[in-house]
Amino acid sequence: PVTIADGAQTPMVGAITFDIIRRDVAAVHTVTDTQLVDAMRFYAERMKMVVEPTGCLSLAALLQDAPACQGQRVGVIVSGGNVDLARYAALLAGQA
Repeated sequence: PVTIADGAQTPMVGAITFDIIRRDVAAVHTVTDTQLVDAMRFYAERMKMVVEPTGCLSLAALLQDAPACQGQRVGVIVSGGNVDLARYAALLAGQA
């Protein structure tokens, strides 16, 4: 699927990866591009971090389901600053 999280675009999951996911993953969450931009904005405004859309996937999923996580210890992996700053600014401004 087409998304601003270009690092997550793939037409299919490989057989080995699929077997690992099927065996070890309890749930898979999806997020919209709007939710990704919200997570990018959260990182920029509150954490002073520039994180590419793909690196915001985990936070976007967490923010989407935040009430279910209240009272729990939650770890979020943050990765990826490989982003064009003009595109980053356009996404945050709602122009991309």
